[in-house]
Amino acid sequence: MTDRLKDKVVVITGAASGIGAGTAKLFHAQGACVVIADLQEGPGAALAQNLGSRARFIRADVTSESDVAACVDLAVSAFGGLDVMVNNAGIIGAVGPIADTPLDDWNRTLAILLTGVFLGIKHAARVMIPRRRGSILSVASTAGLMGGLGPHAYTAAKHGVVGLTKSAASELAQYGVRVNAVAPGNTVTAMTASLLTGDPSDHEGTRQRIAAGSPLGIAGAPEDPAYGLLYLACDEARFVTGHTLLVDAGQTTGGTIPAFHNGEVRLIGAPTAS
Repeated sequence: MTDRLKDKVVVITGAASGIGAGTAKLFHAQGACVVIADLQEGPGAALAQNLGSRARFIRADVTSESDVAACVDLAVSAFGGLDVMVNNAGIIGAVGPIADTPLDDWNRTLAILLTGVFLGIKHAARVMIPRRRGSILSVASTAGLMGGLGPHAYTAAKHGVVGLTKSAASELAQYGVRVNAVAPGNTVTAMTASLLTGDPSDHEGTRQRIAAGSPLGIAGAPEDPAYGLLYLACDEARFVTGHTLLVDAGQTTGGTIPAFHNGEVRLIGAPTAS
């Protein structure tokens, strides 16, 4: 099925690499005009050049309101409007024991992962409300739905993304604007590789480690959450808003098969006749 986003205009933050780049390529292949926003100027500009006339690159820091506003304004000036906003830019952020976490590191993590999403929703809404249509998407995480799957600041921020998605959806529905999120499980990207192996280029080692803990026995690739975002972006999801779609190979079901699902069937703790 092709052209699911034909003539749609999309802004994607953090689109120079990882899930963002995978989403930009997929959306472009489905007919969209794409604004690639990222701090990584070299890879971002190269991706836009490779995609051709229906792509633009803009350097953007999602913690800067003027930068986020400029991304939306570029979409309008270059392609005539904004149909889909994808708030994807992110970092792992502060890692370590909570008692030792510096406040500056905590604040920087939340600024990128949560405030950046707020700014993306705000400025997308600015353009979409008068048009009375649009789809605003954010990349959350399984760490935004469960504890223990990510560092403290990352987990708090991603929980915030899930909550903000519902809150913004409740306001913007009256204008025909849908607000949803995707929560990827462990996905093979340079950022994940850096966290799991200490080497951002070790994608094969990362793939093996993720697959070993996956109920489906596979590791996520950038196109996996991208396909989830594609569904939520297009008109096929016209009846969906305020939703966070899990794309995690069953990671949030427990990650492995618990021992109590194996062996003989028995009732533990049931009363017995005396």
